Amino acid sequence: MSDSDESQEQSQDPLQSIADVKVDTANLYREEVFTDLRIATIRRLVPVRADGSPDQSRPALYSAQTTLMSQAGPLPVEAPIEADTLEEAAAKFPAAIQEAVDRLVEEAREIRRRETSRIVVPSAMPPGGMPGGGGRGGIIGGGNF
Repeated sequence: MSDSDESQEQSQDPLQSIADVKVDTANLYREEVFTDLRIATIRRLVPVRADGSPDQSRPALYSAQTTLMSQAGPLPVEAPIEADTLEEAAAKFPAAIQEAVDRLVEEAREIRRRETSRIVVPSAMPPGGMPGGGGRGGIIGGGNF
């Protein structure tokens, strides 16, 4: 069995891949969530050791989370926040969300550009040529030249 056959076989068996999952105990975090009960949610990931005690050798990670209303409905937005404290994360929350929204808008514009520039190729022509167009002589009604 070749390597590619083996990798295809592994990817087709989800139970086998689940059995291979291992927790990286050197990279564990405790999650803490802070909210203003209106729009802002700040998530702090506090590094911990395998026994659950704080790991002071690694920094906490912060992220901003909110839900914005769009024409298509609610839009969840999440962004990392470079901060050392919860107070600093709260102060940087608006800028982090604005940056994430700007990225989403630019991605949507790029998708729209790609879609409008895409060439549509008919997959198959119906028998007799273009529909409604001239299978017999090219004159509407089927007349001849």
